[in-house]
Amino acid sequence: MNIVRTFGFTALLCACGFAGSALAQDHQHMQGMDMSGMGSMNMAVGGEVVKAGDLEISGGFAKAMLPGQPVGSGFFTVRNTGSADDRLVSVTSPTSGEVQIHEMAMQGNVMKMRQLKDGIAIPAGQTVELAPGNLHLMFQKVKTPFKQGDKVPVTLTFEKAGKIDLVLNVLSAQGK
Repeated sequence: MNIVRTFGFTALLCACGFAGSALAQDHQHMQGMDMSGMGSMNMAVGGEVVKAGDLEISGGFAKAMLPGQPVGSGFFTVRNTGSADDRLVSVTSPTSGEVQIHEMAMQGNVMKMRQLKDGIAIPAGQTVELAPGNLHLMFQKVKTPFKQGDKVPVTLTFEKAGKIDLVLNVLSAQGK
């Protein structure tokens, strides 16, 4: 593996919160990673809470990208206060050519990442957290690398609640 691919892979692991993990130590397990891939308009910035229908979105942030890192990552929490399920079906951002919804999950002793092409279910009465090492947004074809202190606008599209605009505050590469 050449140095550019190795560095890019390491940057991807850091973006997802897995630097130094068993996953980072054994990159061969990531070879199967899949990287291809109208309601009210409300806006929340960073830690603010925005409500749309029965959904409350809070705690939004993105991580600063390391030099040469090809992708960015974003996170937030969705609380469904209603009696009906909803689903996050897509995400867009003017900062990126594509935003994918991903999950990290243990399969045996190996952490694997995969794109969730059907989105994320937001069950009635429950809270779903997009967090490092778990569910997250993956920003592909980033126009300008995310730097700490920047803001990343995103539009979340839910089946029932519709479109919700958020601005994710860019924290350090460690998410602090």
